[in-house]
Amino acid sequence: MSAINALLPCISALLAEASDDLATHSESPRLDAELLLAFVLQVPRSYLFAHPEERPGREAFAIYRDLVGRRKSGEPVAYITGHREFWSMDLIVNRHTLIPRPDTETLVLKALELMQNRTDLDVLDLGTGSGAVALALARERAGDNVVGTDTSAEAVGVARYNAERLGVGNVEFLHGDWFAPVTGRCFDMIVSNPPYVAESDPHLARPEIRYEPCGALVAGKDGLDSLSHIVESAPAHLRPGGWILVEHGERQRESVRELLATADFGRVETAKDLAGRARVTFGQARGRRA
Repeated sequence: MSAINALLPCISALLAEASDDLATHSESPRLDAELLLAFVLQVPRSYLFAHPEERPGREAFAIYRDLVGRRKSGEPVAYITGHREFWSMDLIVNRHTLIPRPDTETLVLKALELMQNRTDLDVLDLGTGSGAVALALARERAGDNVVGTDTSAEAVGVARYNAERLGVGNVEFLHGDWFAPVTGRCFDMIVSNPPYVAESDPHLARPEIRYEPCGALVAGKDGLDSLSHIVESAPAHLRPGGWILVEHGERQRESVRELLATADFGRVETAKDLAGRARVTFGQARGRRA
């Protein structure tokens, strides 16, 4: 170890200092500090716990301090590192894609439950973004065919890259607005985590939100514009007995259930996320089971 390196903080000290710096800027300052340092050192987080006295070199120290500064300004860790874990998958993300949230795993869980004992299904994921939901379903259901659409060509490029990195071959990603890329096609299941934030929602003022694509978050005055379009258009793209599942905000449960009932979907129910909040509402197309 050089004399200069000996004067630099060790891993445990770096993490403690960064955690303090981020305490008023993040809901999870310690985790953010660990993720950023592991990214700089190109090691798993477990390495940090096993080598607390190790002293990173000057270059790593400088890069780390810069990344912590970016996090303090509100930039999400996922955009800083370019990675986000979802459904045990390491996904590439950037500012063209919404950062996948743990709450959205509720959508995947419910979809898989409804697909039990059925094979060779065609599944459509609307507003796929980084491809998180489509890829999770495709990996779990290797015999099914999954299609993801997104209005952002850049997001579709990211989703395709994620599929290639993860070696998922039973999924395709198409560029276009909602159902436009699949005109004339029908599916056994439609899933979507669309924009559902109202224009006046105070959460939009949070610093990290300004980094995410507004079009992937905001959907009109009441946040229901995209949900309304998807539910109203879905019957033309669902086989009899097929399912539609949409993620939504906690307070939108009744509105979404009404949308589904108006569109003549049956067996309408709502699933809660791990925090007990109404998160995913689903319904079945009338007619025989697909």
